[in-house]
Amino acid sequence: MKLLRLKITDPKGFRSLPCGFEHHFRTEWSLQNELAEPAGFAPFVCAGPNGSGKSNLLEALAAIFYQLEVLRVRRSFLPEALQDEALDFSPVSFELDYLIRVPAEYCTSDSPEWAKVGVWKNVGESVRFLWENQGDFSTDVYEAFGSGHADILLPEYVLGYSSGENEILSLPFFKMRFVQFDEYWTALAKKLPYPGRPDVRLAYLDNGFSQAILLCNLLFHDEATLQPFREDVGIKELTEFRILIRRSIPLTRQQAEAFTSGDYVLPGYTEEGYFADNSVIDLDPETGDYRLKLLHGLEGDERTSIIEKLKRCSTLHFHDEATDTLILDYWVNEQTKYAFRDNFDGSALSLFQALQVLLTLNLYSVSDALKADLYTSTSHYVSETIPTLASDQRVMRFKLVRFTKQGVAEPMLLKELSDGEHQLLHSLGLCLLFRDTNSLFLLDEPETHFNPEWRASFISRLRQCLPGKGEFAQEMLITTHTPFLISDSKPDKVLVFAKDKASGVVSIRHPDYNTLGASINKITMNTFNKRETIGGHAQALLEAFRARLEEGAEDKESLITEIHQQLGDSVEKVLLIKAILDDDQPEDGEAQS
Repeated sequence: MKLLRLKITDPKGFRSLPCGFEHHFRTEWSLQNELAEPAGFAPFVCAGPNGSGKSNLLEALAAIFYQLEVLRVRRSFLPEALQDEALDFSPVSFELDYLIRVPAEYCTSDSPEWAKVGVWKNVGESVRFLWENQGDFSTDVYEAFGSGHADILLPEYVLGYSSGENEILSLPFFKMRFVQFDEYWTALAKKLPYPGRPDVRLAYLDNGFSQAILLCNLLFHDEATLQPFREDVGIKELTEFRILIRRSIPLTRQQAEAFTSGDYVLPGYTEEGYFADNSVIDLDPETGDYRLKLLHGLEGDERTSIIEKLKRCSTLHFHDEATDTLILDYWVNEQTKYAFRDNFDGSALSLFQALQVLLTLNLYSVSDALKADLYTSTSHYVSETIPTLASDQRVMRFKLVRFTKQGVAEPMLLKELSDGEHQLLHSLGLCLLFRDTNSLFLLDEPETHFNPEWRASFISRLRQCLPGKGEFAQEMLITTHTPFLISDSKPDKVLVFAKDKASGVVSIRHPDYNTLGASINKITMNTFNKRETIGGHAQALLEAFRARLEEGAEDKESLITEIHQQLGDSVEKVLLIKAILDDDQPEDGEAQS
């Protein structure tokens, strides 16, 4: 997709973006150039001081697509707390325009490759779509989704990632993760088929998914595709890993009633301890405890079920009856990789979505009351209300993920990598997984733990992962404080944010100079208002030397020697020493006399 325009028309605004805030991502001229001469993948780089509103732009887009996803999913399944059609989400009104690549099945020989989509919502009204240059039809959201146009009007996925504690960005994704869980829970209770992959399009890929992201990439991709992993982190080959899956979990009596007619919650079971009318509930005759076979909807069909596929790919698997846990061990070689490709459609993303379903089952401990609050919450602290399970209480977890690494003699554990290495593998791995999709990526400061060399090469690595050619086109917004990302971007892809201290109004501008290849000093001065090239403490020492010079009581040579001893090389140091030497030169009148 290609973003064109966003306008906030909510009378209350959205975060620091006031009512009337409007940003055009592309001009008509730049869009035509981009379509006529594709230059490969290039993200929008959002830069500016802390608190200038950079993340708010990403948050607004996430919030809007969350609203659209709730409306889309409502046709098939939605938790009761989100069923109210009068329920308003922030922003309550907005306008959003973008281009979307038309799927091949909807194209004719003379139809445009891209369709322009307008989405808008007025206060108190439902969302409306305008699909231009493909029939130019305007319709409300229910008609659009009811007629099967969701795949045309929406990006395939909206993907969020934050290296920090940006709860506002993660909130809509976090809610959608629970929608995904409730979808499976309801299918289990009603004995409905479950496809084995998430139906929702929003995914927030935080640290809980880092092992799954790495495994899927290393199992499926070839040497050339994995080159970004090899060059910086030195990851070589995956050697082994273990997956542990609890097949059943304890239930309260109230929860058990949702899976039975109610009568069978009382001691009305067969001699084997199973409910007569239900295959997903067990009642232990000795303890009287209820247990839910949580994996019932994901196993059984030997050809298509997630669990059976994972078993077929394993080197060894066994069932621990004492804990009702399935343990799958993988010693990775070419045959292991072939098995995964054969069972998961040759797609790393297909495997990842299967693992995503299993990992989401770890939300089983969250009560219905807490989920109902979560779905309508606007709190910045919502994730803190969710209980954190001990590892042995989780439905699904990884262990012993080992791989070889350049310069390291023995295979090492994933947990042994540094924060920066995890962050690089996570962000690049996310791009590799979704490279064959038309998706929107919202990355909030993905390079905070990188060393300067990795920051300088990050845009290059992204371009390796997302070539930006062929039938797929991704859009990406990155917030950053790193001038290197700006130096690798053209001015029309750099958004410089500023916030007025008095009014709080956020403004966005493009740099008025060519940023591509510009020096870090120039970018730092123009974008972050940092004119010095040295740290604050060093600058204070330098100013103290300057004050001593102005007092005139110092021996110049001794002062220069002391400056050399205390301070390293910098432009500021050179200028100060030049000032000392110039001050030591005789004036013209003195020289003549």
